[in-house]
Amino acid sequence: MKKTLYSLMLSDDVVRAVDALAHRMGTNRSALVNQILAEYTDLVTPERRVQDIFRQISELLGTDQDLVPFVAPNAMTMSLKSSLQYRYRPTVKYSVELYRDREDSLGELSVVFRTQSQDLLDAMGQFFRLWKQVEDGLIAAYHPLPVEYALYPGRFTRSIALPGSRDYTSADVAGAISEYVRLFDRLMKGYLAGSLSSRDVEAEYIRWLRAGNIIL
Repeated sequence: MKKTLYSLMLSDDVVRAVDALAHRMGTNRSALVNQILAEYTDLVTPERRVQDIFRQISELLGTDQDLVPFVAPNAMTMSLKSSLQYRYRPTVKYSVELYRDREDSLGELSVVFRTQSQDLLDAMGQFFRLWKQVEDGLIAAYHPLPVEYALYPGRFTRSIALPGSRDYTSADVAGAISEYVRLFDRLMKGYLAGSLSSRDVEAEYIRWLRAGNIIL
């Protein structure tokens, strides 16, 4: 959404109150005034849409024992924490970042992990490469642009997009992201625990596709 510089005449008392509220909310004066006016006029800004999506993700996954959501006020990123069934129960953090105005991508999903176990690091690297291989072979038909992946030490990232065949509501986007993270988390844990093979992961992913989920 395009932004333009405007000049407003405001009383000093209003400015002080707005600045104090903006500080408590972790934002700035311009962003808060923009948000207040958008809400007053019932205009859905990109920031408001992102917050609505994050709120619905939190509601959808809030009762899930495996994924604990956290959203900071007015942030464009939310996180979900998950514990692995492994020695010392290391944690994995899923970070969902949504963009304000980008037509080619909705955002990015990051999987952040910290562990001193080289065996676990190797196994997670194997799973991430397997995941990319499975998706490369299955979801190309759903996206006009290729999905972007990257693997760094302690971090795996994947671009988030939606098929351009229709408009998606905030509930659609929240549901798609929630179900995708839930699937990824479940299959990753099964693979690391040894209860799911590479073929099992692919078969589970195919079943998930056929169940009518919105593909990211």
